[in-house]
Amino acid sequence: MTKDRMTQLRDFATRYTAAWCSQDAANVQKFFAPSGSLMINGGTSSVGRSAITQAAQGFMTAFPDLKVYMDDLVETQGKILYHWTFEGTHSETGKRVRISGFESWRIGDDGLIAESLGNFDAADLERQIKGANS
Repeated sequence: MTKDRMTQLRDFATRYTAAWCSQDAANVQKFFAPSGSLMINGGTSSVGRSAITQAAQGFMTAFPDLKVYMDDLVETQGKILYHWTFEGTHSETGKRVRISGFESWRIGDDGLIAESLGNFDAADLERQIKGANS
């Protein structure tokens, strides 16, 4: 991958991170191709911008002060790995959470995300939401 291409992708990822922090789920879907998909932890894919907006809104509703930080962006075997840390206060329990994870992106010819496969430790998130110490 060329240095210019990586610079463009890093700018794209920085803007994507800001979209997640905006508390406006419609901002997130703009980074996906019209028929793009987002799958989190091997669950059901959210396909299309409307479904992606709904998925993002779910996180934004659960964590109204949600902040996402880009930890790293690397290219490997034709995929872009976007590493992130997420923190916020759970709306129902009032518990602060902080988790890290990544998305594996396939970027389409239009320069938008055609497919994102997200991964994070769901058990750790649940533990933090419940406030358990183990």
